Amino acid sequence: MLKIIRLRGAAALDYIGEIGRLRIQVFREFPYLYDGDMQYEEKYLASYFACPDSVVVLALDDARVVGASTGLPLTAAETEWQSAFDRSPYPKESVFYFGESVLEKTYRGRGLGHSFFDEREAFAASLPQIRFTSFCAVARDHLHPRRPHDYRSNDLFWEKRGYAKVPNLTAHFHWKDLDESSESEKLMEFWIRELPQALKGTP
Repeated sequence: MLKIIRLRGAAALDYIGEIGRLRIQVFREFPYLYDGDMQYEEKYLASYFACPDSVVVLALDDARVVGASTGLPLTAAETEWQSAFDRSPYPKESVFYFGESVLEKTYRGRGLGHSFFDEREAFAASLPQIRFTSFCAVARDHLHPRRPHDYRSNDLFWEKRGYAKVPNLTAHFHWKDLDESSESEKLMEFWIRELPQALKGTP
């Protein structure tokens, strides 16, 4: 039986292993092609959940974690993400940054992606200083040799959620692709949405 739970800050620490497993599993797919390892994942997630205003939304099938999404105030995010906003019209303290949304393949198409956004947006709206929610996605060449022939981007889904890609609001991050011997730089593009007034103050 599927259910969604939302956890705040350190309350998510017990799930680090499961979230790390999902990140490695899902991000191996195009467009991320991430060759991850659990040692990095556990260190990264522990620092993430150390923020008291971070949020984790989990999809559970009985007790098994089959999906996860995260978020935290931009001012608590990694410096690469913060620096991208230095010359933007969006004050950093007004932005809530969404991390990953990862879901096992067999559970996709059931509306869980919308649930992840609903829960994170409601949490962000409960923080008085937050006006915007944002995330970034990797930019890959349409002719990339690992692009599956049936690949569909999430752009339309994000647009229907009210997000827009912001021109020239980008960052660079490094990780090792599946076919690489070392890390390489990746271009990340930011999407943003102003929170509807109706959401502000929701718990």
